[in-house]
Amino acid sequence: MSGFVDLHCHLLPAVDDGARTLEDALEMARALVDLGFSTVAPSPHARPEYAPVDVVEARLAELKAALEQARIPLSLGRNAENILDDAFLRGLGSPSARMLGEGRVALVELPYTAPVPALPDILFRIRTKGVVPLIAHPERCLEFERKGRAAEAVRAGAHLQLDVGALIGRYGPMAKKLARAFLDDGLYAVAATDLHGPVGARDWVGRALGELRSRVGEEASGRLLRGNPSRLLAGESLESDQD
Repeated sequence: MSGFVDLHCHLLPAVDDGARTLEDALEMARALVDLGFSTVAPSPHARPEYAPVDVVEARLAELKAALEQARIPLSLGRNAENILDDAFLRGLGSPSARMLGEGRVALVELPYTAPVPALPDILFRIRTKGVVPLIAHPERCLEFERKGRAAEAVRAGAHLQLDVGALIGRYGPMAKKLARAFLDDGLYAVAATDLHGPVGARDWVGRALGELRSRVGEEASGRLLRGNPSRLLAGESLESDQD
């Protein structure tokens, strides 16, 4: 399989805790291409301690040029990993909002170790602004250890993004258990790598993709890795969108 689209990947060099150098980014890109990816929407952390938008845009342009020069066939899109906080909510609908691709979807992350009891209300507020939240790695967040919480988020109009590494235990036994349960329940809209560096990337991402295919089959894994992420990047709706 090929033509995969990665909507969560820290590929841009020297903007956050992802790729440190341009060479790191190119090595990550080579690994992703070898594993079947043709498009990545790099998702740098949208946090005050990391690079501002103008630096991110410059790095994106530099990486595009470097990929072309190195003849690495990987297309790049715009994206960011947003903290689900008041500042993000206030910025929705404004030029400062850091959106995925054509701007209908926003990749958002919840705290790993703190509950978010107001999650349904927050998701409702996002949807009233015409934005679909794509929740990063719910299997790694304490809030989604609550029974039924992931399904509730989907009913509220959110999409869930699987970190494929969770399927092979990369983030511990609880994340592995939840990832497999959410996958079995059909709750994920997309699968992504959340790749932060080149070391061991071919091995662990390859094993994780193999585990995904073995659990859901070629058709479903293709939908999670290619069909749905392509549509979201293009600003198109998925059948589960609730407008």
